[in-house]
Amino acid sequence: MFAFGAAIFLLDIALKHFMVTAVMNPPRIIPVTPFFNLVLVYNPGVSFGMFAEWISAAPQLFAVLKACIVAGLLSWAALSRRMVERLALCMVAGGAMGNLVDRYADGHVTDYLDFYAGQWHWPSFNLADVAIVAGAGLMIVVASFQRDTATSQSS
Repeated sequence: MFAFGAAIFLLDIALKHFMVTAVMNPPRIIPVTPFFNLVLVYNPGVSFGMFAEWISAAPQLFAVLKACIVAGLLSWAALSRRMVERLALCMVAGGAMGNLVDRYADGHVTDYLDFYAGQWHWPSFNLADVAIVAGAGLMIVVASFQRDTATSQSS
């Protein structure tokens, strides 16, 4: 599972580099489908650009905090006996590391996926964000399955 998290991290960094240096050079909007574009957005904040001011005020503190969170996720994964839980935690950790390294190296996170419906655009995101959300979603499923199992066993 740790190799899967490492693969997410490496693929995320490689895709960001490829998007910046090859696909989006020069920056532009590339329509892919009627609801999806490739774009180049530099996000100084966290999810949806939130907290950009806080991060710019103390970038090293934010990097240390995020690195501690990743270490905690990996420790949790190492202690978990359930493969699905380990997978989910490694997905979140791999995505978080991708965004952490990107932010530390460039001062922002590079986003390139843009989904929309008409004039409404979902905030742009990247592979690391997909891994974080998918891993968190998987954790919710695992937790609710555990709760259902515990409830049925106590009945």
